[in-house]
Amino acid sequence: MTIINAAGALVILLVAATIVWFASVRLRDASIADICWGPAFAVTAWLYCVMFRAWTIRPLLTAVVVTVWGVRLAAHIYLRHRGEDPRYQAMRHKHGESFWWKSLFLVFWLQAAILWWVALPLLMVAHRGDPAFPTAADVAGLIVFGVGFAFEVIGDAQLRRFRSDPRNRGQVLDTGLWRYTRHPNYFGDALLWWGLFLIASAPPYGWMTVASPLTMTFLLVRVSGVALLERTLNDKPGYADYVRRTPPFIPWPPRRLRHGEIQ
Repeated sequence: MTIINAAGALVILLVAATIVWFASVRLRDASIADICWGPAFAVTAWLYCVMFRAWTIRPLLTAVVVTVWGVRLAAHIYLRHRGEDPRYQAMRHKHGESFWWKSLFLVFWLQAAILWWVALPLLMVAHRGDPAFPTAADVAGLIVFGVGFAFEVIGDAQLRRFRSDPRNRGQVLDTGLWRYTRHPNYFGDALLWWGLFLIASAPPYGWMTVASPLTMTFLLVRVSGVALLERTLNDKPGYADYVRRTPPFIPWPPRRLRHGEIQ
């Protein structure tokens, strides 16, 4: 039954991704995939609640916090949307006239598959038995999720305020959370998935969902997050010194640069 429901969820996500793809072709903007990323997790959480008839506190609360996160993320991306993201523009240029149909596989179906895989904790929470709520793992998971969500929201807000001030043009944000990590929003995004893993981690099979936060952390650090963004920032004045003194991902007090290290 679990495998059937999981497969059914994947099919639904692929169908939904195809509908969004149709809209992207009409708009000539593949970036709408990013706007839909967070809400798609919320839909998946509620979908699993329906499939498993999981109407108890743990799955419902999990679906609620994922919905709050997903809607907030979509609003944040939508409000700063100014046309197609350069990543997709580069793909469009590379594939030329065929990008309109290749984007279905390279962007929308790929994201749907990744989303389905990362959502493993949501599947497990809805599927498993329901021991008394809250357990120690529930409490720890909600705290970790909350800290991650706070890092993401506060980091985004600090960056938005910084960019809105003309006096900061060409400057590097190195205050607030950005003093302790170069990417507090990405760190927060990864951390909240570790929180969801803790909620889903009850025996006998909950440990298997560790694949979810591991995948998300890897993607954020090595693929679509930190690594991709920093390639575009390396030539920015002052950024090299910022890199030398500030941890890339996990927050930590900045190191002091000796005089000879400052350029």
